[in-house]
Amino acid sequence: MAEIIQKDGTWTFDGDTVRIVPGSDKGVSLLRRTLGELAVPLAALAGISFEPGRKSGRLRLKLRGGADPLLQVTGGTLDGGADPYQLTVENDRTGVAEYFVDAVRNALLLEQIPADPVDAYLLPGPDLPITVSAGDGTVSFDGEQIRLSWNWKTEESKSSGGARTILLMDVEAVEWRPSAGLENGYLRFSVTRASGATPPKYDPHAVDLWGFRKDVLMALVAAAVVARLPHPYAPEPGPAPAPAAALAAPPAAAPDGGESGVDHDALLRRLRELGELHQAGILTAEEFSTAKQAILRRM
Repeated sequence: MAEIIQKDGTWTFDGDTVRIVPGSDKGVSLLRRTLGELAVPLAALAGISFEPGRKSGRLRLKLRGGADPLLQVTGGTLDGGADPYQLTVENDRTGVAEYFVDAVRNALLLEQIPADPVDAYLLPGPDLPITVSAGDGTVSFDGEQIRLSWNWKTEESKSSGGARTILLMDVEAVEWRPSAGLENGYLRFSVTRASGATPPKYDPHAVDLWGFRKDVLMALVAAAVVARLPHPYAPEPGPAPAPAAALAAPPAAAPDGGESGVDHDALLRRLRELGELHQAGILTAEEFSTAKQAILRRM
């Protein structure tokens, strides 16, 4: 097992999972301490690197696209201190960090883990229920409902309607943006039947964020909701398989199809196609038998 212990946190790797435990030092990000321990399966990793520096180095995990709902909703906007997949490493522990990198890289090669995106979340997201207060409101999520309530700093046009409850089934998208310069950040829930692009300051489906310490915790609420929405890279559902009777129907008879007008070659081709569909699991044994008997009767 590979392990590295720093003030910033502790990372261990047992060959299958990178376990990340945030440090207890007061300099550790509030987001990382609130998020708690993470268990990152090897299948979620795209790579790992160590970047040495003058005073300290940095260990970085790179996750596959779509593996983690937190990274999906923050889109690379978390700063280094808040990013749970970065670890500050003191220079006297450089050798340990490099050993850790080698152990993870060797496992990725051995297991032949691809670096391409995944179509399902491999991490569960923050624990539920979750409640965060920041900016002009408080957001709670229990896995089924999102509740937004307001404080004395909320615009009257927004708070006059009272607290807002949103069903998870009505949420189409979640946006989280940190404050940048003079521009406020926000957490917004795009809801079915909601109209217009109202600024977060006035939008009853959004929390306006002003760049204070707890703003980043709204990203955890966003990740908890995103983890329970359809995955953005999930394949589109395919068409329903055709009924066995329709599969058994031969193509239109060729002009020279013989006395009965039936093209026997076409029927044989259809029989082969049915066999392939049965072997692929698209047709059940009963469906295959029904379709086969229908073709044999025509022959």
